[in-house]
Amino acid sequence: MSTAVSDVGVVVPCHHERQWPLLRRSIDSVLAQRPAAARVIVAVDHNEPLRTRIREAFPQVTTVANGYPGRGVSGNRNSGARLLDTPVIALLDGDASAESGWLAALTAPFADPSVCGVGGAITPVWTGRRPRWVPEEFLWAWGGAYAGLPTTAGPVRNVWSASMAVRTEAFRAVGGFRVDFGKVGDLSRPEDTDLCLRMSRVAGGIWWYAPDARVRHPVDADKALLRYFLGRCYQEGRGKIALARLNRGPASLSSERGYLLGTVPRAVLRGATAPLRGDSAALLPTAAMLAGVGAAGCGALVELTGGRRSGSTRRWRR
Repeated sequence: MSTAVSDVGVVVPCHHERQWPLLRRSIDSVLAQRPAAARVIVAVDHNEPLRTRIREAFPQVTTVANGYPGRGVSGNRNSGARLLDTPVIALLDGDASAESGWLAALTAPFADPSVCGVGGAITPVWTGRRPRWVPEEFLWAWGGAYAGLPTTAGPVRNVWSASMAVRTEAFRAVGGFRVDFGKVGDLSRPEDTDLCLRMSRVAGGIWWYAPDARVRHPVDADKALLRYFLGRCYQEGRGKIALARLNRGPASLSSERGYLLGTVPRAVLRGATAPLRGDSAALLPTAAMLAGVGAAGCGALVELTGGRRSGSTRRWRR
């Protein structure tokens, strides 16, 4: 397959008018990519006024409504992907903005036929001052690249749907994202990790991390709070147990074991001994890490002992 960027379509999911300034920036950042995408689809999650506004502001893009009866970003992304016949589909969240060269860097690894999907680096951008207690190792809680990820390009188990590209044939072979396994209501399930595991298994391919494909993702002030962080960790614990149920049990959580047994203990030891080196401020993120692990453990325990399950295997159809 040719790896020209013109072989790529882009899907930008969105859902609410309050995203409008960020959504405009997101769409503009996609349209500014050179070489350009073959087609840009903006998928709107059950919000016709927003869809009309997008059509009026961006006549050069195609809008589509979420074709599923319920709200949810998984179905919204699937609805946008349905319209594309390009060999590769790229995804960019509607509140994220791509840096120059994002699309070219995100699609270059497809020159290797063993690559079934690629993910880029996501930088959290704090709308206010970043709290001093935020640990680098837990930036995933805000959708960002975190300490412990590879710093150079290479194979990984999974990437994030906020900045992702997939080989269309493999994506369709697994039915796309599970439409009721994701961020819906009060649950936050790792629908992107689930997709990566299924695509690797069915296509026999690998996922590739491309840190030069950079996007910026805003973090609002209401998410720069400890209670948000702990809630996010709690949901992560629940979500990973639900993920294991759907994907061959504990073997699907190998990356999490490596993180909990390697990345986190090293960071905690480094932070706990930092005052001996004159850096007492490092105790704040260290304490937050321990609290985050505890919250994730509570979430996992709740899910293991009868928490609400999400086990659907429904797929989207063309």
